[in-house]
Amino acid sequence: MENFTSGGTFFLMGFSDIREIQILHAVLFLLIYLAAILGNLLIITLTTKDHQLHTPMYFFLKNLSFLDLCLISITVPKSIMNSLMNQNTISFLGCVSQVFFFFLLASTEVALLTVMSYDRYVAICHPLRYDIIIGHEACIQMVTSSWISGCLNAILHTASTFSIPICGPPEVNQFFCDVPQLLSLACSYNIGELVVIGLSLLLDFGCFVFIDISYYYVFSTVLRMPSVEGRHKAISTCLPHLIVVILFLSSGFFAYLHPLSKYPSLFDLLVSVFYTVVPPTINPLIYSLRNKDMKMALRKLMNKEEAVLLRIFIMHEKRSNINKNLNESDFKLHG
Repeated sequence: MENFTSGGTFFLMGFSDIREIQILHAVLFLLIYLAAILGNLLIITLTTKDHQLHTPMYFFLKNLSFLDLCLISITVPKSIMNSLMNQNTISFLGCVSQVFFFFLLASTEVALLTVMSYDRYVAICHPLRYDIIIGHEACIQMVTSSWISGCLNAILHTASTFSIPICGPPEVNQFFCDVPQLLSLACSYNIGELVVIGLSLLLDFGCFVFIDISYYYVFSTVLRMPSVEGRHKAISTCLPHLIVVILFLSSGFFAYLHPLSKYPSLFDLLVSVFYTVVPPTINPLIYSLRNKDMKMALRKLMNKEEAVLLRIFIMHEKRSNINKNLNESDFKLHG
């Protein structure tokens, strides 16, 4: 028996011990990671540079992209590195950091998704009062509250998880330090962490119910709209958001509520991928490819970049011509 806080090293068992599968896993995760990084950075860039996107909805979307950017960077790079280097270790501090930042970012994202559903509810169901209810200060306060709630949740989970004694080898049957797997190493039930998990799931379920109620009123209002274009725009904005919420929360609920076996199956690993890797990757696709404002902002940015490159090329050609003329003049004078 030893305590988590005694330090040492954890072994992340990952997907397979076969070298070929490890390489395949590393390549797939690398491609997914690069797609998530590029997509979320693109959303952050567009919502920052384009003044027409300086609205509450895109302010929340920019914060969501930043959260996704950080969330996928907590787990995936370490997993890729382990697969490429054919090792499966993570230090005690590294494991603590993964647990803390994962809960910080995931909890904050749940709160932010709830805020975003409230924003859509007010925008569609109470459009005349939107600017009053969802003002700049209200946006800052809601985002700040999301981060504070995430930080408190992360502190509680991290402190309660790593204060228990473990029995047997510190082998985590997951590609990152996931709390259910860490709890399976404990010599006895950790009542404190179970209480924290229960409270977290209760709050997450409350957020899920709030989101569902918000979208119930949103879709009820949308279906009564006389304009077909207005209905299409509202549904195209809200339906992807609802899909992301259902995917993110349902996979998380399943991972933390279903009985955990001593040796998890491939299905358990895939479920963990659905709440750690998939949402940060598909969020940019859902919010950018199906959004006319984002497409227009992307075209404007590309046109600006093309104009800058063309201006640089023209200036370079002018300088070349001037230098060429000066050289010809010098040659004639000396001749």
